[in-house]
Amino acid sequence: MAGRKWSIAGQLFALQVLVVVVLVTAGGVGAALLARADATEAAREHVLAVAETVARTPGVVEALRSPDPAAVLAPYAESVRAGTDTDFVVVMAPDRTRYAHPDPTQIGRRFIGEIGPALSGRPFVVVNTGTLGESVRAVVPVRDAGAVVGLVSVGITTATINHELLGQAPALLAATGAALALAGTGSWQLSRRLRRQTHGLGPAQITRMYEYHDAVLHSVGEGLVVVDADRRLALVNDEGRRLLGLGPGTDLVDRPVTDLGLPPALVELILSGQAAHDELILTADRSLVANQRPTAFGGPPHGVVLTLRDHTELRALTSELDSVRGLTEALRSQAHEAANRLHTVLTLVELGRADEAVRLASDELAIAQQLTDQVVGAIAEPALAALLLGKSAQAAERGVELAVDPDSRLDVDTLPAGDLLTVVGNLVDNALEAVAAGEPPRRVRVRVTEAAGEVVVEVSDSGPGLPPERVADAFRRGWSTKASGRGLGLALVGQVVARYGGRHEVVHPGPGGTVLRVRLPLPAAGPARTSSGEHGS
Repeated sequence: MAGRKWSIAGQLFALQVLVVVVLVTAGGVGAALLARADATEAAREHVLAVAETVARTPGVVEALRSPDPAAVLAPYAESVRAGTDTDFVVVMAPDRTRYAHPDPTQIGRRFIGEIGPALSGRPFVVVNTGTLGESVRAVVPVRDAGAVVGLVSVGITTATINHELLGQAPALLAATGAALALAGTGSWQLSRRLRRQTHGLGPAQITRMYEYHDAVLHSVGEGLVVVDADRRLALVNDEGRRLLGLGPGTDLVDRPVTDLGLPPALVELILSGQAAHDELILTADRSLVANQRPTAFGGPPHGVVLTLRDHTELRALTSELDSVRGLTEALRSQAHEAANRLHTVLTLVELGRADEAVRLASDELAIAQQLTDQVVGAIAEPALAALLLGKSAQAAERGVELAVDPDSRLDVDTLPAGDLLTVVGNLVDNALEAVAAGEPPRRVRVRVTEAAGEVVVEVSDSGPGLPPERVADAFRRGWSTKASGRGLGLALVGQVVARYGGRHEVVHPGPGGTVLRVRLPLPAAGPARTSSGEHGS
């Protein structure tokens, strides 16, 4: 609780007030001392000027030579004192005998103070204590034919100087108070703003919060990416680096997100600055689910916070389940169709038309066996052969003719079966979708070959064709020719192509069908990687 009582804003405010008070007080004292020094210097100049004027007055020399100097000099000195705002004007003989003084009782008595330099003919100013107290006094010799015949001393008491300074004190105090008020108000406003920005937390709390958050960021199982308002990377935790392939040792902070080599879909999401929930992002070898939220504190957004979850294995299992479900539906359809044909055969036998029953059964068996022999003979990879047989059944159910090119040849152990299923399955699915709504004849042709160190998968269809201006978008996640489609199938194909460093192309885009060709280089050495297929639409 003590930490909350003294927040950073409170400590800063107290420190600023202390510094301001010290500075303003020191400034006030310095100003007072400077004013006193200026007043003293002005008094020195003033008394010296008055003393020299009196000493050079011709009547003073004549009075000093008269039998009774005091009778002439006392009234004259008093009139000079009153006219020049000085505290005393004293005229004396070289032996210190006073002939003029503000206090008549002091006339005829000896002058108190230093007069040595003046007796030698040199005027001077000194601070001495006399009958009127401490004063700033000037002593000037009175000359006659080169000889010193008398001395003139003019002074202003220290009390008078202090009284004048006290008259300036209200203005000085007002300026000091205004400076304190202005500085205090500014410090208070600054502390309020800092309190809002730090939520009133103290240094110890902020330190503990930083340590807790740092531990959480490095231990959390989700990837975390924080981007500031300028779309520069502000923070990324260990899991985020791993999922995005950024590497643990690279310095990425304060770099633009467009320079980090992130997937285009992820960069597009970050640059949009919009909130997103469970958005699927495909990298070269991962399927990530992204959630994004703009950050704001009492104003416009300051950036975005992005979390990433690795759904690669879950997506693979889901895709396999979808494939199994599709094959199951195809087998159910085949079983239903086989049951209908079997009933037909049995009915023909019951009607005594055995020859026709045998011919019908033989034709159906030959057609099925021909497709099986064609696929199995061309495709040695069993998983891919099974996929093509299942897709042919699906195509037949939808009124589409699916044919495997006679030139297709593919041995086992060329590429991981999962990657082959992903590429072939999604290309065939998209071709079936393209021709399903078209006019007959509806045809899809598949060709899989291995040549020149790469596997080539080519799927052509008789659909409406892919517009040339949309070729570049075809393999981007989210693009689809269907109004309600998610556009994931070809994006998964593009993911596999990017992982192998291959390439894909649309050979004949436009009306009259589309030919999608994918080239996957074979691994240079070592066993083929294992991977699970992913299918989408």
